[in-house]
Amino acid sequence: MSEADAEAAEPTPGKTEVWIEKYRPERLDEIKGHENIIPRLKNYVEQDDLPHIMFAGPAGVGKTASSQAIAREIYGDDWRENFLELNASDQRGIDVVRDRIKDFARSSFGGYNYRIIFLDEADALTSDAQSALRRTMEQFSNNTRFILSCNYSSQIIDPIQSRCAVFRFTELTDDAIEAQVREIADTEGIAVTDDGVDALVYAADGDMRKAINGLQAAAVMGETVDEETVFAITSTARPEEVEAMVDHAIAGDFTAARAALEDLLMERGLAGGDVIDQLHRSAWEFDIPEQATVRLLERLGEVDYRITEGANERLQLEALLAALALENDE
Repeated sequence: MSEADAEAAEPTPGKTEVWIEKYRPERLDEIKGHENIIPRLKNYVEQDDLPHIMFAGPAGVGKTASSQAIAREIYGDDWRENFLELNASDQRGIDVVRDRIKDFARSSFGGYNYRIIFLDEADALTSDAQSALRRTMEQFSNNTRFILSCNYSSQIIDPIQSRCAVFRFTELTDDAIEAQVREIADTEGIAVTDDGVDALVYAADGDMRKAINGLQAAAVMGETVDEETVFAITSTARPEEVEAMVDHAIAGDFTAARAALEDLLMERGLAGGDVIDQLHRSAWEFDIPEQATVRLLERLGEVDYRITEGANERLQLEALLAALALENDE
């Protein structure tokens, strides 16, 4: 292989790494948003008085990043040896609590007062596993701290919740996501238009991972990341396209509404669940009468439930549009 061929074979800097890992915050100060949570976590670290903690909230808002940042600040370079991360959705059984957690809690830990066990998606643990976890938290409370992460704290039994300081993470603000997107784009030398940033923020819907993944995917497609590229790469419909579909239905033009839905599902590649999500979060932004918005949300709730129970997505969405069109005729 010639020298020129060898250079061509080398990976392009910044393109082979997964950016959500490359730009994962390493310190609590680096975490965007959550101004009410981060200072309290910093106080725990500074006072070396970490309780059991529960992080509750949607995906991609910083729960795992906060847990790892806490470990990095407490243990420095030794954080990996003193931080056990388990995913409860993969390992839901009671054996995980009885074996891996106990083995880690019992092992020596080189001069530190305690070690940290991070249990991600703890709401996926069975009831028996949660009961075992509660007893384990009691047994090893002198030398182990637990950080539990979940989407729904209501799925965690009360005895565990009462042993934890609970922090409720909300979806990240548009400003926080925009700041991170622009920072990464500057670091990677990517040209991003303002409408491209707005599209990434809209597609992310409060999820930082979605925004960063969308930026990386769009950056591969061309020299400039713009609105069209972002919507195409993230399989997201423009708000005005979704609104036009609803407008047709409310106006009684079911044929046009169905054609718009067909375009979103077949031509644009959106899943039925994606259409429902976009309809739900944009409903109050549509330029339609308030009463029509109320009817739309009512129908969305029914359709979402039916799809969750296994109904056909396309059929249910067409039924939603048909119901809106019929209501107008009445």
